[in-house]
Amino acid sequence: MLSPTRRVATVVGLATVAALTFTACSSSQSTESGSSAKSVVVDASFDLKTADPSRQYETTGSIVAKALYETLLTFDGDDVTQPVDGIASYEMNADNTVLTLTIDGDHTFSDGSEVTVDDAVFSLERVQGIKGNPSFLLDGVTVEKTSDTTLTLTSAEPNPALPYILPNPALGVLSEKIVTENGGTTDADDDAESFLNTESAGSGPYMLESFDAASQVVLTKNPNYAGEAPGYDRVVLRNVQGPTQKLNIQAGESQVALDLNPDQVSELDGSDVTVISNASRYMIFLLLNQDKNVSDVTSNPDFLAAVKQGIDYDKIVSLAGDGSVQPGGFIPSLFVGALDASEGNQRDVAAAKASLAASGYKGDPVSLNFPNDITVQGLSLQSVAESVQAQLAEVGINIVLAPAPVATELDAYRNGTETIGLWYWGPDFPDPSNYLVFTPGELVGLRAGWAAGSDATVTDLAAAAHAAVGTEARQAAYADLQKAQNATGPFVPLLQPAQNVVTSPSITSVSLNPVWTIDLAGIK
Repeated sequence: MLSPTRRVATVVGLATVAALTFTACSSSQSTESGSSAKSVVVDASFDLKTADPSRQYETTGSIVAKALYETLLTFDGDDVTQPVDGIASYEMNADNTVLTLTIDGDHTFSDGSEVTVDDAVFSLERVQGIKGNPSFLLDGVTVEKTSDTTLTLTSAEPNPALPYILPNPALGVLSEKIVTENGGTTDADDDAESFLNTESAGSGPYMLESFDAASQVVLTKNPNYAGEAPGYDRVVLRNVQGPTQKLNIQAGESQVALDLNPDQVSELDGSDVTVISNASRYMIFLLLNQDKNVSDVTSNPDFLAAVKQGIDYDKIVSLAGDGSVQPGGFIPSLFVGALDASEGNQRDVAAAKASLAASGYKGDPVSLNFPNDITVQGLSLQSVAESVQAQLAEVGINIVLAPAPVATELDAYRNGTETIGLWYWGPDFPDPSNYLVFTPGELVGLRAGWAAGSDATVTDLAAAAHAAVGTEARQAAYADLQKAQNATGPFVPLLQPAQNVVTSPSITSVSLNPVWTIDLAGIK
């Protein structure tokens, strides 16, 4: 529990809900009837494009869609290791090809009509048919109504990730009647986006009052919501950059700030706020190119071992502040299949020097390429690169920093021509299958010059992980895969930077999640 006597309370590594021990007070807005609506102001740095859930696939869009629309399956708080019932319950067949969903019949849209199987089928087929940004989530999936209470999702290949995909707010269920009456279809002729930018058609805890993608979104409580009533009658989500977010939360002009970087958080010392710091879903990593045509040095297995043994992982993590962690492998700590940090690479200076001597390395400069104009959860990759450079110098490796704008460096990364690269990876959905791209012959593997067939052990373990059925079997299979990659692979997972959320004393709890960032209905 937090002490109310401290002016800055910090909560690190919390589970489902961050519970704060301050007395709640709320801002209010008078309604036309004279009653008082309990309101909360949330500041975020927008990447918002639309309020149409089937077209959005941005961070802010997911926050909004989560508030307006329910999904067939969901997650309990911030636990993304096991999907739970949403509008429906689910059952997967033995070979992971057919997912059967049963609608419980207890959910209603904001207009009072019941959520049906037809609405669910229409909504998923609309995601597929309009081919917006999130349509890839249902690639290879056939949606079919099988009764008045059930629908099936059939995949051409085993798809154990599908239950982990369905909680994504982009797959929210809309009212077929309302959407089709306003131009909605399940193909490229769909014309309902403009309507959905003015009025929501969901069963979520809130309804859309107003929407401006550049400035703010206002939500009001849905009186027909089937779940626990949200903590506030009205939410104002504003587009505010980090420095102003800090000033607003200190002045009491907002109650929640979502985008403060580690430096801004440190400047809050002495302020009457609470800082919640959890490991984010992003994984920052090094790659050492295994293509001898790119580098004879980094493709040497002993040099690769020296780099892994020479990095001080604790110091790297400390750069990102409280709540940041070292992932044990390339799968973040939040997901099924994650390794504990103790099972990851560890610093051993003597072993690093021995490996370096075995490699025959003579001290030639080795370039470390990275984009210098982006940050990850507010953390500059420049600071990470400088720390890596200093640490490897201690074991005798001469690293030369080669920063470049992301527009320039991205081509070298994608084309597999970087010697050593420093990048980050964010998952499309919270399932370990996202990370099979870090294996030989796959997307990110090829960017590190790790060609198909170059590591039979890792390739076989990747195939076994992909085929594993059941949470326990998948956990074990992906753990084995990562241990093998840690031993011989070209990737060096460094850290998951923290996501910092700052709240005012009027807030007693918030509910965070790596898929939708924050559940606005869970602000109390």
